[in-house]
Amino acid sequence: MSITKKKAKNAALTTASIVAGNALLAFLVAAFVIPHDIIMGGTTGIGIVMSKLIPQIDVPMFVLILNILMLILGLIVLGKAFVMTTIVSSVIYPLFLELFQRIPGIGNMTSDPLTASIFAGCLLGISLGLVMRVGSSTGGSDIINLVLAKVFHLPVSIFVWLCDIIVVGGQAIFAPAESTLYAIIVVVLETLLLDRVMLVGKSQIQLFIISKEYEKLRELLLNTLEAGVTMAMIETGKLGENQKGIICVIPPRKLYDATELIKGADPHAFITVTQIKEVRGRGFTEEREVLK
Repeated sequence: MSITKKKAKNAALTTASIVAGNALLAFLVAAFVIPHDIIMGGTTGIGIVMSKLIPQIDVPMFVLILNILMLILGLIVLGKAFVMTTIVSSVIYPLFLELFQRIPGIGNMTSDPLTASIFAGCLLGISLGLVMRVGSSTGGSDIINLVLAKVFHLPVSIFVWLCDIIVVGGQAIFAPAESTLYAIIVVVLETLLLDRVMLVGKSQIQLFIISKEYEKLRELLLNTLEAGVTMAMIETGKLGENQKGIICVIPPRKLYDATELIKGADPHAFITVTQIKEVRGRGFTEEREVLK
């Protein structure tokens, strides 16, 4: 695939993911959050807390100022491309929200606050995951979460959870106890689903194989399975013999074929299987290099 086509494909996937994420976010807000007054995190939640502490603060103005400050922070830490895609989210989200709110009966999908909280939490995690996995955000506190994830090299879902817990905790001082419990359900489900969506299509399987037939297995994995392999020098524990181990990273769909291939070459091979959250490099995030 040429560089131009690859860039066009990546741009199309990024745009589709941002649009889908914002559309889903607008839907869940219109269908579940607004009709049931579900407590939310983010800059809106921060604005609500501040307005309770300082009545002179206007919530919309506070949210606007905070969003502008967050965009400046995102520009400094995450770059221009991030800010541009975030601005796109800031524009299309209100449009989608206005569109969904015009649908008759959208707020009557359920009369049960618990059901609404469950759906809101699940859909919120999916919508944020779709946007964040392509390096964008829906703005506001999401920018803080992405910046912290980059600085501390930890999953963004951790900082989403911490931020939402702090904001929801601030609102819990003024909100009924039952509303706070529903909000906690939303935060927990949001965090769980966000982490899963961020890793969809990125997780891989790592095989570590110890076998006296390592040369034969290397050829089979390279040529039959078309998988990359790395040879590691090892020493057997009981006999102290020098040998080579095989490290092989494959997509989950190839696990069955790989294990059958290994058992066919050496029924006594020792194999460990480990799930890896993300893999980068040739053959995965870059084009596979064909050696002649």
